[in-house]
Amino acid sequence: MSQKVAILGSTGSIGVQSLDVIRHHREHFTPEILTANDNWELLARQAIEFQPAAVVIANEGHYDKLTEALKGEDIKVYAGADAVEQVAAGTEIDTVINSLVGFAGLRPTISAIKAGKKIALANKETLVVAGELITALSREYKAPILPVDSEHSAIFQCLAGEVSPPARIIITASGGALRDYTPEQLTTVTPAQALKHPNWEMGAKITIDSATMANKGFEVIEAKWLFGLEPSQIEVVIHPQSIIHSFVEFADGSVKAQMGIPDMRLPIQYALTYPHRLELQNANRYDPTMCELTFTAPDHEKYPCLALAYIVMEAGGNMPCVMNAANEVAVAAFLEGKIKFTSIYEIIDSVIQSIPYQKPGSFDEIYETDRIARYTAEKLITN
Repeated sequence: MSQKVAILGSTGSIGVQSLDVIRHHREHFTPEILTANDNWELLARQAIEFQPAAVVIANEGHYDKLTEALKGEDIKVYAGADAVEQVAAGTEIDTVINSLVGFAGLRPTISAIKAGKKIALANKETLVVAGELITALSREYKAPILPVDSEHSAIFQCLAGEVSPPARIIITASGGALRDYTPEQLTTVTPAQALKHPNWEMGAKITIDSATMANKGFEVIEAKWLFGLEPSQIEVVIHPQSIIHSFVEFADGSVKAQMGIPDMRLPIQYALTYPHRLELQNANRYDPTMCELTFTAPDHEKYPCLALAYIVMEAGGNMPCVMNAANEVAVAAFLEGKIKFTSIYEIIDSVIQSIPYQKPGSFDEIYETDRIARYTAEKLITN
C-alpha cells in the first residue's frame, strides 16, 4: 500500500530531494500535500508534476498567483500558516516530512504529533527549542519521530537492531564553508563566502549555521532528545570529507559508524522506508580508495557557537530556545549585510546573557520566549 506523505517545505533543499525520492518510488509513496512559504512558482510546478490533493502557500500574498497557475488542475489551494498546521494533521496523511526552516516548524510538528502521524523530522529546531515537551507529546500520542538530518539518521541506523543503549556518540562536522579560515579572517567574511559549502547543497540559513557551527551545536541538542542522552555522552569532531556521518560507541568499547557519499536523499528515504531499504536512484557509491578520512577536534575559539550550544544544553529550560531565536535573527541580519559574520555569536551570547532562565511548562511559554529573544536580538542589531 502506498504511503501518503505531506511535505512541509517542499520547495526547499530537503523538500526538493524528498520529491526526488518519491519520483523514483511512486509505487511506494504518494505526495498528498505540498507546502511552501514564498516560492509559489516552484510549488506550482511540483503540484502539476506530482498531482497532490492539496497545496499550501504560507505567504497569503501569493495565493491568487498560485491559484491561477493551478487553474484547471484537480488540486485544492490553501494559504496561511494555520493551513500548514491543519494539513499536517490531515486524516489522509500517513507521514509528515517537516523540512521547514527554523522555529516556524514547531507548530506543524505539534499538530502532526497530536494527530498521531509518523514524522520524518528535518526541522531540528523543533527539538532544540522544545525537546522535553515534544518528546513527552510524542510518547503520549504514540507518534514516532524519525530523524532526517544525516548525522541523526546515521546514529539511528547504527542503533537499529541493538538492545543495549549507546555509551557515547560522536557527531561529525564538515567545518563548513570557512573551515580553512583563521579567526582573524572570519571578521571580514562576506555572505557569498560563507554560503559556499564544500560538501552539501543546503539552504542559505543552514549553510551559515554550518559555517558558524551553530548548526552542529543544535544537532547536539537534538541528539540529546532523540536518543535520551546526557550532554557528556555527545561529542563532535571535524571530518572534512563528510563520509562518516556519525559514530556510536557501546559499553564494551565497540564502535559503529555509518558511512556514505554526502547525499541527503539517503536519510530522507530511510526515514520513509524504515525498517526496510530501497534502491537509491542515481546515487554515487562510496569507494574506500577515493580519499583519506581525517578527523580533528573543533576549535572553540573559531567556533564559539558550538561551545555555547553545550552551555545552553546543560542549562536547559528556555535557554536553547533563546539561543535559537537569537541565532535566526542574527543570521538573517548577516545575510542582509547588517552585521559582521563574527557578530552572529556576539548577538547570540548577549541575548542569552540578558534573558532570565526559566523552565517552560507549556508551548505557550516557548512561543513567548522566542518572541522576547527575537525582540532583544533585533534591538541589539538596530543599536
